[in-house]
Amino acid sequence: QVQLVESGGGLVQAGGSLRLSCTASGTHSGIIIMSWYRQAPGKQRELVARIVRNGTIDYATSVVGRFAVSSNSAWNTVYLEMNTLKPADTAVYYCYAESQLLLPYWGQGTQVTVST
Repeated sequence: QVQLVESGGGLVQAGGSLRLSCTASGTHSGIIIMSWYRQAPGKQRELVARIVRNGTIDYATSVVGRFAVSSNSAWNTVYLEMNTLKPADTAVYYCYAESQLLLPYWGQGTQVTVST
């Protein structure tokens, strides 16, 4: 089993920055993908950024150039650096991990609110 714990959410003014962290515990050695999703009120959950253990990184079009995803060398923590935040970025941000057996794991979510 893998447990994911996010931190770093909060309230920020438009144009500001936040850094989210997600740490995996438990049997996390088999994780090959770590991602950030977000869900705004009344909207579907969407992929924000994904990092694969082989180094592949993908971003949603709406965050390209503003957000950066990275992981630590132990591959048990993933970060999401969010810059030039907009009110449209307001959502609950969820950490997601996938094992090499294709088992999915979700964190509990952390609220990000961007004010005008």
